[in-house]
Amino acid sequence: MSGGKAAFIAIALRTTRSTLRANCAPLPCVAMTWLDKLERRLGFLAIPGLMRIVVAFNALVFLLVRLNPGFRFVVDLDPGRIRHGEIWRLITYIFLPQTDSFLWVFLLLWFLWFIGEGLEQAWGAFRLTLYFIVGMIGTTAAAFFFGARFSNSMLYASLFFAFARFYPDQVIYLFFVLPAKIKWIAWVSAAFLLFGFVVGTNSYRMALVAAMANYLIFFGPEIIHDARHRGEVSARRSRYARSSRSEAEPLHKCSVCGATELSDPNLDFRVARDGEEYCMAHLPKAPTPA
Repeated sequence: MSGGKAAFIAIALRTTRSTLRANCAPLPCVAMTWLDKLERRLGFLAIPGLMRIVVAFNALVFLLVRLNPGFRFVVDLDPGRIRHGEIWRLITYIFLPQTDSFLWVFLLLWFLWFIGEGLEQAWGAFRLTLYFIVGMIGTTAAAFFFGARFSNSMLYASLFFAFARFYPDQVIYLFFVLPAKIKWIAWVSAAFLLFGFVVGTNSYRMALVAAMANYLIFFGPEIIHDARHRGEVSARRSRYARSSRSEAEPLHKCSVCGATELSDPNLDFRVARDGEEYCMAHLPKAPTPA
């Protein structure tokens, strides 16, 4: 998802609301009570159809930039100019597409509309609005405090990763031909971000965390819960495997001839004084007292 294009390359989408609903993966309700409380108190702040509005303004700004290329530098995220009073940039940078191509912007906005509809259907208008606002705050903080020029690409990347959490098995078509599940595209995109996190500077790392803060806040507790649950299940399975005996494993074995109760069910076995187990035919004789 870096640069705002990686996950949007020539994607043909063939889906409807019903297929979205069918592919939506249920998420565990972990540490989500605070969202419920916020929604009860601040639910009136929800913006229904938020992503449609974002897509419409993206299209408008794209046309204005095509008519006047200098308009890009009036609406982009520039902390220096914001400090000098151009506060509209805190909002307008969201609507600035990171491409000059009609084809690219069409695919980008189509996909943005698509994931926005899916997230609002799965989450509701309030939680999607809150997620979007937290993402804006994180991206802006990254630009102000760490100098990262993420613009709106990281904000849209966080929306894509949230969509992948709800619809991991949704299939899209790359280059209009290659079918791919959303979860695999998300994993590849996450790998690129992780690579940048590892090889980048400390300021880039902090900026990346700030820009993806909305995803970490909303899904971090669930990811940690899932990891702990998988660890506990794996530990229980290991303990069970160690404590259980395979049916093909003999319980008794003669130390001399190697016979077991599996090879001859009629054999009797004894443990001698030396601690070894023998069949009756090879059991050491006790010494005769003088």
